[in-house]
Amino acid sequence: MDEEITEISIEEYTENSESDEVNQPPIDDGKHLVKKKRRERLVRKGRIKQERFRAFMRFFLSLFFIFLLVYCSKCRGWYLPATAFNRVGDNSVEIINNNIVPSSKILALLRNSDVPNVPIYMARTDSIKKELMKLAPVENVYIRRYAFPARIQIIIRERIPAITISPDAKVQPVAFFTTDGKLIGREFLPLKPVYKTILVLSYGNKGDDYRKWNLDKIKQIEKIALYVETYSKEPVEYIDFRNPNDVYVKIKSVNIRLGRLDENVFKRIERIPSILPQVKLVDSKVKYLDLSWEKVNYLKLQ
Repeated sequence: MDEEITEISIEEYTENSESDEVNQPPIDDGKHLVKKKRRERLVRKGRIKQERFRAFMRFFLSLFFIFLLVYCSKCRGWYLPATAFNRVGDNSVEIINNNIVPSSKILALLRNSDVPNVPIYMARTDSIKKELMKLAPVENVYIRRYAFPARIQIIIRERIPAITISPDAKVQPVAFFTTDGKLIGREFLPLKPVYKTILVLSYGNKGDDYRKWNLDKIKQIEKIALYVETYSKEPVEYIDFRNPNDVYVKIKSVNIRLGRLDENVFKRIERIPSILPQVKLVDSKVKYLDLSWEKVNYLKLQ
């Protein structure tokens, strides 16, 4: 009897059964019970088939996602190429925000680190950062990782130059100090025009050696330049420290002699507005404006 029954959905069977019950004449209790049991067996069989189908689909989808995961993990889009650190401009390595350190120097240090042979999301960048932090102008390094194609982005945060050092106003700077007092040599010079620094003349081998200057000294020089620009209304061209006991500050209109940088040097600078107009009225060429005396100011003529 079961073999003659065609497969139908539970919903269709239920609807047909209800219709048949309405249209068919009443039957005795025994036949009605047999028909009810038969209907229940059909419902159970339908449910079992649905559960088996769902289990099969879950199994199939699980295998599919496992295969997809294994395939994606081995895809070359996750891996940096073996030549990633070989040349500047490679799409695998992007270097940004480096205005002082050339990209070639950064790439030269990257060669000291092995190209990661694991998916980019598993690659450790600590060794790369450690190598780049050896560069004197570098204050910090941030490394971002991207996939498809695999690449890294190196973001450099550099120290800010404050003072450049040169033995003469007509000679290119040989070193510079940053705002945090770090002295950096000529290998990272010249600086780009975007950096506005104070030019300081110093021989570095006699008198006050600039190699021994600390952060307090740098801040003192910056303060002197700021005072002179504020009271003269002219930019400072350079500060002459070649004789630390007789310091000069050059502005556009005149060379200013400050003398020894004692505790009264800023009070002497404050006298510039009362004297500078006289410089412009003098017919002869002025050698310098002397502010090295505590109460006396005079113009030295050539």
